[in-house]
Amino acid sequence: MHSMRTLESTTVSSHSVALSSRQWLLLIVCALMCVGLVVVGSASMDMASLNYDSPFFFVKRHGVYLAAGIVCALLVYQIPLAVWERSSGALLIIAYILLALVLMPGIGKTVNGSTRWIHLGPINIQVSEIVKVCALMYVAGYLVRRVDEVRQTFWGFMKPVVVLSVMVLLLLRQPDFGAVVVIMSAVFTMLFLAGVRLTQFLLVVGGSVGSAYLLVASSEYRMKRVMGYIDPWADQYSSGYQLVQSLIAFGRGEWTGVGLGNSIQKLFYLPEAHTDFVFAVLAEELGLVGNLLVIGLFVMLVVVAFGVGRRAELLGNLFNAYLVYGLATLIGLQALVNVGVASGLLPTKGLTLPFISYGGSSLIIMSVVLALIMRADMENQANSAAPQKKSSGGRKQKVAGARKEPVL
Repeated sequence: MHSMRTLESTTVSSHSVALSSRQWLLLIVCALMCVGLVVVGSASMDMASLNYDSPFFFVKRHGVYLAAGIVCALLVYQIPLAVWERSSGALLIIAYILLALVLMPGIGKTVNGSTRWIHLGPINIQVSEIVKVCALMYVAGYLVRRVDEVRQTFWGFMKPVVVLSVMVLLLLRQPDFGAVVVIMSAVFTMLFLAGVRLTQFLLVVGGSVGSAYLLVASSEYRMKRVMGYIDPWADQYSSGYQLVQSLIAFGRGEWTGVGLGNSIQKLFYLPEAHTDFVFAVLAEELGLVGNLLVIGLFVMLVVVAFGVGRRAELLGNLFNAYLVYGLATLIGLQALVNVGVASGLLPTKGLTLPFISYGGSSLIIMSVVLALIMRADMENQANSAAPQKKSSGGRKQKVAGARKEPVL
């Protein structure tokens, strides 16, 4: 009898310590944010001392951005995803308006030859960060309305691609080729998981890859980046400079790094040390072990997020499922590109490392992305407890493909 009680108490305690998906997501992102705060502080102190007479200038701003991101995430978490589903068309229009505004003289701010920011008082808003989420919400809403058409006809598959092609052109005008790659890759992932025919999918993806190649080949600026990626040492003081300095940082870090705060490359050798190339500073100071731990956190984050999307799909919450699939792909792909660029596996692209790199727009939007995924998990739990009440915006959600409204 005593042994039975012991076994029963052990079982109860084991269930009580099991973490939900939301708790896992929160723990992983908190760990990434803490790493980011420490590494950004280490990477930026010398630059801040020289340019702003305060070694903690960027650290303080980074902390403010983190606080703003947390506040925005808490607000977004309170909003049912059905509200975003009903607003997906309006969000797409807002995205286009922002992309048009940033290209207008006197409104858009140009930095290093790229016009990607709207200046509002003390803050700069990077439009492409907002556009990423708006585009994925539109595609998720489209898939709920037209999933049968997407699966059965080529035109149903191409509609969202055609709609977003204007967005692609506006982003290329900034220019922001990295945002184009991330957005369209996430969109194609959503379409693939919605059940599009494999032949059609491969045809369109192949065409997109060919178009990307032509865009690179037609731009001298992009070709220089590609050539600097292929052989950075051939022009190590010009087109290959960033990658060469980043590789030196990786080499100095070896297995366990030179120690936190002891990086040499951050001392004005490595450009953008606290933003796009923060992973290189992390590699130098914490070594391969530190890098693998950070990469492991991102892998866990994406896996848990995809699990949330899969449960939403099984429960019939298709908008939640497709949106989470797209958001998880967005996080994973942006992290992959940033790490690939810093380590020389990919050509240089101006993409931040989610939750780690310095930058207000990126931190706030990624916090919102986390809130959306966590909200989907909360709705999964609510629908599992009361499956008869599964709904979208207060109405009973029909079986996938049953809706035939003539809405794009």
